[in-house]
Amino acid sequence: MSRVLLHSLVFSPDGNSTAYLMTDLAVELKRLGHQVTVLTTTPHYNIIPSAAARQTMRRCWIGLLYYSEVDGIPVWHVKVPHKGNRVWMRVFDYIRFHIISLAAAMFKIETQDIVIATSPPLTIAVMSWLLGSWWNAPSVYKVAELYPDVAIRQGIVKNRAFIAFLNWLEKFIYKKNTVIVPIAEQFMRVIRKRGVPENKLQMIPDFVDTKFYCPKARTNEFSSKHQLQKDFIVLYAGNIGIVQDWDSVLFAAENLSKYAIRFVLVGDGFKKDWVQKEIENRNLNNVILLGYQQKELMPEINASCDISIIPMNMAGSKDGVPSKIYSIFSCAKPIIALVDDESELRWIAKQSGCGRMVPIGDRQAFSNAILNAFHERKSLPAEGMKGREYVKANYSKEAIAFKYHELIEALQHKGNHNVHQ
Repeated sequence: MSRVLLHSLVFSPDGNSTAYLMTDLAVELKRLGHQVTVLTTTPHYNIIPSAAARQTMRRCWIGLLYYSEVDGIPVWHVKVPHKGNRVWMRVFDYIRFHIISLAAAMFKIETQDIVIATSPPLTIAVMSWLLGSWWNAPSVYKVAELYPDVAIRQGIVKNRAFIAFLNWLEKFIYKKNTVIVPIAEQFMRVIRKRGVPENKLQMIPDFVDTKFYCPKARTNEFSSKHQLQKDFIVLYAGNIGIVQDWDSVLFAAENLSKYAIRFVLVGDGFKKDWVQKEIENRNLNNVILLGYQQKELMPEINASCDISIIPMNMAGSKDGVPSKIYSIFSCAKPIIALVDDESELRWIAKQSGCGRMVPIGDRQAFSNAILNAFHERKSLPAEGMKGREYVKANYSKEAIAFKYHELIEALQHKGNHNVHQ
């Protein structure tokens, strides 16, 4: 079997979807017989004291680097500060992460047979290529979000010269890395049009632990604590960030205030304070905004709702695929999503027979979809079970990890180390 380096900005014990996915992937690849090492950061996204206590980190290199283990997998953590809202400070954090990562790979990590890196940030793919070149190993870049598209579409990056540089960097990354792994067919189409040859592309979607994310009783500790048993519950659980259409969510809550419908928003992120202020300014008594909740509570949180929402704006729909779709379906809950016509979410909902899709920006249609679900609530459990059966068949962590295993085996068999040029 192969020595595999997973390179990710976040990993256990950090608490967000990418950290959970990469941790599960590491454990599954080890189960399949690979010798896995992880290069990541110290927890800086959602710091969970109980998880950090279970995964003790040992200080190295005067505090620039830390070491821990997950199920016997060595994990090297580059020290970075807690994630803030200042974009340019995050850029400096990324630069420091990359520099120390290179040094750690050279002096602390043994020679690897393959490097797998995941976005964001875009620049991590430069590191995967450099690390692969250092070890004369193939490098795999997983495209979990389309960069720089998402930053440009959101207006985060406006300088034309910098946009031109990012577009050049993206093409450079696609050329230098051995294999590009988009997580969605919609990403495949975009990347293919940018000149990446078909033999360098392999679509491997994200996945879900279908044993952990499973149907639970509607009446549980979470629903009882927040008194969610009586009303029709519309749930959003995840990052409260810039790629979601919060105006449509708040419009729907305001529009449906006379019905026994409550909106429960669970999570943290860049837009949380703005959402909180808007709830207060609009006097929305039918909206509950809760902070970040530990992963262990998510099956109960999903069980507490009647329907879950994924309210994407154009950047979120075109340039990202929220992995929460898999965990929601795995918990047997249908969704209402704001998406564009070519989004992966729309395709998944159509294939599964679970979910209602609404055009991006149509807040009235979004409100109407929630009201229709309210009137059709008796049919929602059966609809949710269609979603669960679909992800069990197509997106289990075991099935997707095996796709990575097959990719690793194919690259090792070909000895395809001469692509770094």
